[in-house]
Amino acid sequence: MINPRNPLWRFPGLFWVMVLFFAFLYVPIFVLVALSFNANQVATIWTGFSWDWYKGVLDNPNILRAAQNSLIVATAATLLSTLVAVAAAVGMTGRRFRGQNLFNGLVGLPLLVPEIVTAVASLLFFLAIGLQLGLLTVILAHTVFCIPFAYLPIRARLEGLDPRLAEAATDLYASPWHTFRRVTLPLLVPGIVSGAMLAFITSMDDFVITFFVAGAGATTLPVYIFGMIRTGITPEVNAISTLLLGVSVLLVALSFVVGQRGQAR
Repeated sequence: MINPRNPLWRFPGLFWVMVLFFAFLYVPIFVLVALSFNANQVATIWTGFSWDWYKGVLDNPNILRAAQNSLIVATAATLLSTLVAVAAAVGMTGRRFRGQNLFNGLVGLPLLVPEIVTAVASLLFFLAIGLQLGLLTVILAHTVFCIPFAYLPIRARLEGLDPRLAEAATDLYASPWHTFRRVTLPLLVPGIVSGAMLAFITSMDDFVITFFVAGAGATTLPVYIFGMIRTGITPEVNAISTLLLGVSVLLVALSFVVGQRGQAR
């Protein structure tokens, strides 16, 4: 009989399976980062260390324009999706109502639906209403897609709050709005910040939805990278990918730290 107190890695062969699993996930990423410093124009042949490709990325106006579009879209989508997520999370707390479970499922549906389905549906919707494809359509599509990422940390934070705090404010004759603004909202800030960071990085990294709903002049950084690799992988592509990876890792780490600090309070 297996002793449940034994660590899993003590099972025969499981430790090496775990090592191979993480190596399969992360070794290609480490190789990409290393090759971004390759002095050779051929990305797969190492000839020496160089910062030239990063300098080339920062001096390329097309890359900078795509990065600017990504920042505009991600910032707008984050603000809109976070506002909707806060309203939805606050509305879902407290008394239960008919259809609450259905509403919860609808909020999280974009996480379950294949992204290609969301992209095609968004494209058809914009074409049906006659909305010209551009940055606006990308922002709208990203906002819908990012709502669950902002909603889940906020909802988790709300469920962890002591309900007696709001009850005490009510006993002191505070209106629902003052209770929310003076009591609930300050305590909710860590969840809001964590959800906003997840929404931002999700929008920054998105390719599939953007590829379908972006019009002329609305090319974001992931779409630009895709266009570059169609002609071959160069160290410049590796450099852009490494910069994007660094931003993603930084924001995810900050989101985790903010969420942990919020739970500790």
